Amino acid sequence: MRIRTFPWWRACPPPSAAGLAEPLWRPTLLHLNDWPSGLAAAYLAWRGQRTPSILTIHNLAYQGLFEAERSSRLGVPDSAFQMEGVEFYGKLSFLKAGIVYASHVTTVSDTYAQEILTPEFGCGLDGLLRKTAEQGRLSGILNGIDESWDPATCPHLAQPFDASDVKGREANAADVREAFGLAVSRGPLFAVVSRLVHQKGVDLAIAAAEQIVAQGGQIVVTGRGEGRFEEALRGLARQHKGAVGVRIGFEERQARRMFAGSDFLLMPSRFEPCGLSQMYAQRYGSLPIAHRTGGLADTIEDGVTGFLFREPSVNALVAAVRRGLDAFSSAPKLEAMRRAAMARSFGWNRSALGYKDVYGRVTAR
Repeated sequence: MRIRTFPWWRACPPPSAAGLAEPLWRPTLLHLNDWPSGLAAAYLAWRGQRTPSILTIHNLAYQGLFEAERSSRLGVPDSAFQMEGVEFYGKLSFLKAGIVYASHVTTVSDTYAQEILTPEFGCGLDGLLRKTAEQGRLSGILNGIDESWDPATCPHLAQPFDASDVKGREANAADVREAFGLAVSRGPLFAVVSRLVHQKGVDLAIAAAEQIVAQGGQIVVTGRGEGRFEEALRGLARQHKGAVGVRIGFEERQARRMFAGSDFLLMPSRFEPCGLSQMYAQRYGSLPIAHRTGGLADTIEDGVTGFLFREPSVNALVAAVRRGLDAFSSAPKLEAMRRAAMARSFGWNRSALGYKDVYGRVTAR
């Protein structure tokens, strides 16, 4: 099978796929990602080309909306600028074009593929996506993580370790506490490794911080995002010196040590198409505390490898934190959960088989 990924930065007719640039070569299929390449599927249809295409949606909230006046310059036929085509509330939608014209649409987790069929998560496209699903053109294929996420061999850690090496985890926890200016403590260490935006529920984590600190916990945060959240986190660190540490920005070495040294990862995302941090955390023995949504629901086993809560609210998050604290107070339970989490496999093999199946179906039509 000959496969070529269409460059995501070029929303223009794919000449090779249409047989224009290389008349003697044409790919078996075109695999597109998100709105920047959504029009490629449409161009094939408008040119009458039979090359099948797959569109993978990583986050439906980013749709590539542009003024209608751009349509003619982009070669969009007048007949396509309508509700059953590329028009979205008077604008040109690159993502909608991909959904309408692609041979098949995938998302990055099974649960997210179901969630986007609802008004709550469908971002105005739920009706179109329900139709797509009814046509058998929608699948969820969970993302994976690469093999470098192994605490026994990771070169970024203060000390590599495995599931039976308590001292290795302690060494990373001590390193994190020192790096973030926290006091020496035997209490639970919570981490936030995230974009600091509304989607990620950063405001919920900030609101829950008081109770975490009151219970003897400490919190370390790294990430960058909306200014209001960055400033609120800085204020939280000033208010709770020695208990809350914040670094605005991202550095992989530090993030990996946070996964390796923390006891819990806070991930109260309002929606999460897939998410990777919860996978990283489990591989490194940190138990995720997360909203039961999207890929979080698909990768965390509640009460076994982490803790899930059903609604994105402060009360629900705090209740899940209490469950985590109860587990922390029981060494045998905490150890069992850590071992179960570290034993999870999130490699790309399963994802690859999912894509192979979809590739086979669209090329057989």
